[in-house]
Amino acid sequence: MPRAVVTGGAGFLGSHLCLALLERGWEVVAIDNLLTGQADNLADLYADPAFTFMHYDVTNYLHVDGPVDAVLHFASPASPRDYLEHPLRTLKVGSLGTHITLGLAHAKGARYLLASTSEVYGDPLVSPQPETYWGNVNPVGPRGVYDEAKRYAEAVAMAYHRTQGLDVKIARIFNTYGPGMRPGDGRAIPNFFEQALAGAPITVHGNGAQTRSFCFVDDEVAGLIALLESGHVGPMNIGNPEEHTVLHLARTILGVTGSTSEIVFEDAAVDDPRQRCPDIGLAQRALGWRPRVSLAEGLERTNEWFRAQRHGEPTLTPGAPALR
Repeated sequence: MPRAVVTGGAGFLGSHLCLALLERGWEVVAIDNLLTGQADNLADLYADPAFTFMHYDVTNYLHVDGPVDAVLHFASPASPRDYLEHPLRTLKVGSLGTHITLGLAHAKGARYLLASTSEVYGDPLVSPQPETYWGNVNPVGPRGVYDEAKRYAEAVAMAYHRTQGLDVKIARIFNTYGPGMRPGDGRAIPNFFEQALAGAPITVHGNGAQTRSFCFVDDEVAGLIALLESGHVGPMNIGNPEEHTVLHLARTILGVTGSTSEIVFEDAAVDDPRQRCPDIGLAQRALGWRPRVSLAEGLERTNEWFRAQRHGEPTLTPGAPALR
């Protein structure tokens, strides 16, 4: 049974990844300090003897007993609200946390998957964005704490590959959504669902003409695991190449929820990218991967999740053990 360490394992994407690895026959050690992750995301996994949870901050010295075949570094605040609230911790987990987890992978002879981000492209001057594009990032703006943390993480990961021979894969993750997102985490899809279901105004920053690509979490995880198990080294875009305006997203969520909320416009966020769309040609060639779930289908499934949260349906498995 191969064994993986997943940092940020209680986060939205990390928890889906833990489940998918377990289903593929992996033993999983999830590590999270629960700054933005939620223990409830792992509720259904506690009873699995192949699953272990460690409540721990990976910017400290990290030791994991036994063999490790893969280290997946997904620990970091990921929404603008979170990383703007925790700028120094975001920089620390992207720099020191990456260095420490790379050291773990090297010591164990494990492959390493880094969760990077489309934010490394900043406010791009090229669209769609290929992996060869170096980006247009403001390093001293408020969003720079996340953008530059991930850019540094990519640099140190590749330095480990070049100098230590470490098998390094870097996933540049574009906007991902689906069941398990934290209500009110500050990203567009949770915000719009929460507002629509409450009958509150839908708040769109700027004029709504800025574009994003939205990948359903099942597709995203399939791409991440394919990358982990591949022979590819270096960065790869894992995202949905369909490009939608934020205003179109808001109107679609109104339709999905049946809400009569009005759309209101607020000032644009500082350094908010005007366009974001991945070139996934490399993923298609190297992995045979592309997203399968349409935006309409994915939003319908996400709507069911947010409705359940509002109705107070339990998410924690009764008798789940205490965190360790």
